[in-house]
Amino acid sequence: MRNTMKVLTAVASLGLTAACGNFDRLLTVQTPSRLAEDAFLVPANAALISASAVADYECALGGYVVASGLAAGELVDATQTAARHNYDRRNVEAVDALYSTSGCEGIGVYTPINTARYTNDQAVVRLEGWSDTQVPNRQRLIALNSALAGFSLVLLGEGFCEGVIGLGSALTPAQLFDSAEVRFTKAIAAATTAGDANVLNLAYVGRARARINKGAKPGAADDAARVPVGFVYNATADATIGRRNNRIFQQVNQSNATSVAPAYRTLNDPRVSVTDLNRTAPDQINRLWNQNKYSSLVATYPIASGLEAQLILAEARGGAAGVAILNTLRARTGVALPPLTAQESANVDAAVAEERRRELFLQGNRWFDVKRFNLPQVPAAGALYAKGGVYGDQRCWPLPDAEKLANPNFGR
Repeated sequence: MRNTMKVLTAVASLGLTAACGNFDRLLTVQTPSRLAEDAFLVPANAALISASAVADYECALGGYVVASGLAAGELVDATQTAARHNYDRRNVEAVDALYSTSGCEGIGVYTPINTARYTNDQAVVRLEGWSDTQVPNRQRLIALNSALAGFSLVLLGEGFCEGVIGLGSALTPAQLFDSAEVRFTKAIAAATTAGDANVLNLAYVGRARARINKGAKPGAADDAARVPVGFVYNATADATIGRRNNRIFQQVNQSNATSVAPAYRTLNDPRVSVTDLNRTAPDQINRLWNQNKYSSLVATYPIASGLEAQLILAEARGGAAGVAILNTLRARTGVALPPLTAQESANVDAAVAEERRRELFLQGNRWFDVKRFNLPQVPAAGALYAKGGVYGDQRCWPLPDAEKLANPNFGR
């Protein structure tokens, strides 16, 4: 019996050795369904590479508009999903996965924004290494991807207390805006060479935004003044693929996961059009109010516009000149609001902040405006949050732990 067991053990050991050998060989087999990066990053794919990076930014922006809208008091969370409540009550923690590693479809922000920055920067590097003969419209593509890399950095600087580019060290918002300005300047040069006024204006608005964020008013005014009032550069959307949906419409109107916040419900301003659905949200706490700015899953949404440029110009010039710009925007066709009162005109920064609140409703600007204008938070910090806890006093999101753990520049 003992001899039989020895034989069986020997056979089993031999079989295991053979199996391991075969398994090792299996691990060396190249998977035919995977394409090496260098095989894809070739001139023939230039248009696809550029368009994919653009789509990364569009999706990141949509998620950011919703998440920052919750934090800034434009929207309220209407779900029972506890992971979303930290956006709503302004107490996002560095360990939270939703804001740090979730995709743009799930209203994550950090990873989608950094992905868009990387893919647009990567597209520019590749495009600059190829020739105009190899890639039609190469300068325009360089301009567009440079601009969207710049906008990605603007969102990172506006939304977060600090940020990282690649595996670099932590950067302040001002440093991130500096890096964004470098990319917008490259975009301006390339768009000028390409003769593309649309992308040129996109880059001018972006650089004006980065500059006003840093308090560099003369440079911001110079850029903003170049942009026609009627200009708009939109992100595109599609109904067939979830990642390509208009995220604002999908979250507010379609799924009722968010509702327009009370501070925006009764403004009697055509720029903030909302509808009371006259029913309770899924959380059984909030009342559902829909936004009417975006009418469907395929509705485009602004990345940059001449209206935003005018608001930057009003802020940068200040005084009577700034008030005149604001009054012109208020008087335009489709808005037809009276001029600012004498009391409103006496504090131009406050007037600018209020006009931005209305004009740029659900475009992703309010979260940083609350910080840079030092505006009162609504609801106030310390107020009870109906779903548990209290409202925090955050004015920017922390650098996620997921970034620190993966980055060798941060201690373990």
